[in-house]
Amino acid sequence: MAVTPNTLQPPQSATEAVEQAIMGRRRDWRSVVFEGALLLSLLVALGVLVWLITDILIRAMPVFQERGLMDFLTAPMSPNPANAGIGQALFGSLLLMVFVALLAIPIGIASAVYLEEYAPDNTVTRLINTTVRNLAGVPAVVYGLLGIAVFVVLLQDITGGRSAISGGFTLAIVVLPIVVIASAEALRAVPTAIREAGFGVGATKWEVIRSHVIPYAMPGILTGTILTIGRAFGETAPLLLVGAVTGFFSVAANASVVERLQGPYTTLPTVIFSWSRQPRTEFRELTAAAIIVLLVLVLIINAVAIILRNRYARKW
Repeated sequence: MAVTPNTLQPPQSATEAVEQAIMGRRRDWRSVVFEGALLLSLLVALGVLVWLITDILIRAMPVFQERGLMDFLTAPMSPNPANAGIGQALFGSLLLMVFVALLAIPIGIASAVYLEEYAPDNTVTRLINTTVRNLAGVPAVVYGLLGIAVFVVLLQDITGGRSAISGGFTLAIVVLPIVVIASAEALRAVPTAIREAGFGVGATKWEVIRSHVIPYAMPGILTGTILTIGRAFGETAPLLLVGAVTGFFSVAANASVVERLQGPYTTLPTVIFSWSRQPRTEFRELTAAAIIVLLVLVLIINAVAIILRNRYARKW
């Protein structure tokens, strides 16, 4: 019996072999059209993204070439575009992230541990979970209104009114529900067998949670919390309501830490918003340069989340 060349070529994969056996030579054109539509959507999305980033890079390059990166990053705000920089904005953004890291992350993780491991499954617990998920979908500007009422007006003696403290507290409240949800989902993904094994060798509930549940869920918790910091880094609307400066200001060189925290502040997204409204062309180039810096910082935060997730995942 002669063997044709086609019979000598095995199927490319087991999946294709099964598909050929089931469908024969028929082609589902609807599937082909649907797959083509999905591919086209992906290409359009990537094309728009590449076009936007390329346009911003072209606009920002004159700033980096004429002034240098370090001068732009360290120079203070100024009404003169030739001298204006984002030094104060970077300091303000990092300062607010400290508030978020110290307030939202510990409280959010502790709340998730209680809701998932200790709270009984009753109507009150389910109501709390539903409320937290609804709060995560509330627009950030609504939290800005809450920040005005609580931190700017009610706690003015402590926060100093429209200050960095008020902005940090407001951002912490904005991201707190997201931290709770991300941590709760990571804890819920821990297999029940791990808990049962801990109880089987005589460990207490706290020992099981501390030594087994939380370490196993740590990749998901870290990923969620770090990405939450990335979101908080780019928030603008609530900070505009609680006092972020959109103009130009200066802080006394001999000001104490408390005076700086209770004084005026600004952030990188706020500066981008302010510069984008300036009529002069030079400020548009500065806006593009600040956007590039913001994108790089957000990408770094995302990269840190991926690295930590992979590092802790390898341990398990």
